[in-house]
Amino acid sequence: MTHNPIRPWRNIQRRPSRQIRVGKVLVGGDAPISVQTMTNTLTTDVAGTIEQIQRCAVAGADIVRVSTPDEDSTRALKEIVAESPVPIVADIHFHYKRAIEAAEAGAACLRINPGNIGDARRVAEVVRAAKDHGCSIRIGVNAGSLERHLLEKYGEPCPDAMVESGLDHIKLLQDNDFHEFKISVKASDVFLAAAAYQQLADATDAPIHLGITEAGGLVSGTVKSAVGLGNLLWAGIGDTIRVSLSADPVEEVKVGFEILKSLGLRHRGVTIISCPSCARQGFDVIKTVSALEERLAHITTSMSLSIIGCVVNGPGEALMTDIGFTGGGAGKGMVYLAGKQDHTLANDRMVEHIVELVEKKAAEIEAAEKLAAE
Repeated sequence: MTHNPIRPWRNIQRRPSRQIRVGKVLVGGDAPISVQTMTNTLTTDVAGTIEQIQRCAVAGADIVRVSTPDEDSTRALKEIVAESPVPIVADIHFHYKRAIEAAEAGAACLRINPGNIGDARRVAEVVRAAKDHGCSIRIGVNAGSLERHLLEKYGEPCPDAMVESGLDHIKLLQDNDFHEFKISVKASDVFLAAAAYQQLADATDAPIHLGITEAGGLVSGTVKSAVGLGNLLWAGIGDTIRVSLSADPVEEVKVGFEILKSLGLRHRGVTIISCPSCARQGFDVIKTVSALEERLAHITTSMSLSIIGCVVNGPGEALMTDIGFTGGGAGKGMVYLAGKQDHTLANDRMVEHIVELVEKKAAEIEAAEKLAAE
């Protein structure tokens, strides 16, 4: 919301971290928490991959990861990087040479897994390539692919094992005088991931990439990610996030932003506050909200909109939002602007009129921000 004061009990104190660069995007320090996703096209399908990256960028993705499992993929990566509107992270597993090829192809960051990239000599070669081509590195620890000696030591994937893996790999990079790295300790189990991240946050000042890996489908994965990532973010942990869903990558971006918006950590687009509807509703709330979400998807300016079916909570919610509509009777309701009653509106004109109001408000905010920046 744009017209309400900041309340101290809503502030989250982020964990201090070093700042690195992923292409043009700053990660860590006082930089905004970035939202990432990953393509699910064949990387060798250059046109399809670029199209998916562009859709994700329109949805707000700051960084996109692309898998590079073979030489054909790293060859395709060069063209993909050239056409991408956002920095590209090359996802590397097993074959350290793919990391070197990805760096040469222009990747902004290399994601390597300490459990399967190889020995210290191979890591040193990857570091050399990253230095030569201005890449950062993400250390990607995963509960499902921990090193054998750690599994033997701890008996199973656990927070201690995951953090030890990450710290060992940090030392490998630092021994090669490389410091442009971030780190993740992902697991599909929310408790395991959260405990590992909390322990990691105390052990290093490196920027942290958050994720609940293999979270599931759109609904179940969203809930799981919101619980896991939300608790960590609330505790101030996390500098960049990816929501891992078995769904269109654009949905990952949308969910990522909704998690950050719910905690006041990023502000992008229209936040719609709406009731679940009941017999008191003066209009079809569910249908209206669905239509507004679709019609307002193009708005990137941060603002709040309340759509409430009746006067029980409607006026109170409207006081807290930039624009509001509260259902009444006789086929009409009340429009609120900046928390104040402004005019009545027929229900059948509601969607079109609210879209007009939001677009006008967005233009006003953008003009004010531009003037302030000059």
